[in-house]
Amino acid sequence: MGFYDYSVTDAQGNDFKLDAYKGKVVLVVNTATGCGFTPHYKDIEAMYERFHDNGFEVLDIPCNQFAGQTPGTDEEIHEFCQLHYNTKFPQMKKSDVNGENQLPVYKFLKEQKGFEGFGKGPAALAMGVMLKKIDKDYKNNPDIKWNFTKFVVDREGNVVARFEPTQKMEDVAAYVEKLI
Repeated sequence: MGFYDYSVTDAQGNDFKLDAYKGKVVLVVNTATGCGFTPHYKDIEAMYERFHDNGFEVLDIPCNQFAGQTPGTDEEIHEFCQLHYNTKFPQMKKSDVNGENQLPVYKFLKEQKGFEGFGKGPAALAMGVMLKKIDKDYKNNPDIKWNFTKFVVDREGNVVARFEPTQKMEDVAAYVEKLI
């Protein structure tokens, strides 16, 4: 199975088939409303506005698996994002990205692009220290480590990049721009 063979549930409870994104560059991101990385919404929205007319989409999947940082309902999450970040890209139903109840598309994404580290800098160091307390072997599994992990899917449906939340949003935007 490929990226376009999967579907997710949108915030209204409808089945959303990912083949709607055929021929587009897609940023898949697990989001949270109460996280230190929540301001990434601003940069993601800026990317959406900048690249959308050239075939760029955002697949926003709120997730409450990381320190309970997305406690609201789908409607509350949507209202928060519109109020604070004026988001225009659609949001999907709050879902799991790891574990027994993970979305099948997330299992696929992680098989295509596993965890390669947090990069350098204070945020990367802090994430490593925190995760080592939670999972001593975190470096050796492909699981999503925290909110705002991003996958980039190219126009052919290939998972071509994974960006951890500690990586600069400018790097994500530059990568996407090369594909547009």
